[in-house]
Amino acid sequence: MKTCLIVIDAQESFRHRPYFTEADVPAYLAAQNALIEGCAAAGVPILRIFHVDGPETADNPFAEASGHVRPLAGLAPFTPADTFVKHRHSALVGTGLDVWLVRHGIGRIIVSGIRTEQCCETTARHASDLGWQVDYALDATLTFDMTQPDGQPLAAAQICARTATVLHGRFAHVCTAAQALERGAP
Repeated sequence: MKTCLIVIDAQESFRHRPYFTEADVPAYLAAQNALIEGCAAAGVPILRIFHVDGPETADNPFAEASGHVRPLAGLAPFTPADTFVKHRHSALVGTGLDVWLVRHGIGRIIVSGIRTEQCCETTARHASDLGWQVDYALDATLTFDMTQPDGQPLAAAQICARTATVLHGRFAHVCTAAQALERGAP
């Protein structure tokens, strides 16, 4: 089965949001970069997804006018097989990504990027529902602490555990970047 790596929203925009913290970035980059380098070495196509949203003004970090819609600093350089710009949570909504995957005979996708519970999880669910086999490389995703509706804190590690729990065996094979690479790339 032909495989493809999708790097979702690994962009500088996040550094300009109030919730951003560097705490988990080194571990994320180590896993994400190992996945990028492993896929590149195996000849697995790598797709870059950027998120663009909100007003097209320089003060909006997710607007192209901000200059922040570019690869996250520290991300391993790669030449993407293609780049898609999305305006919704799922990378499969209105981007043409689904057409690209079908046209290139992709049967398995490896999901990675930023944010674990948001765009990465939504894309994984959507891809599964559309029939792709999904490997969700949890350690090659990044998220941040949140506040629950009742005001209680929810740590990034708890969010990751919740995402792994709801995806695994239902929408994706939740694994590490190393395990995704071990599963092979025909």
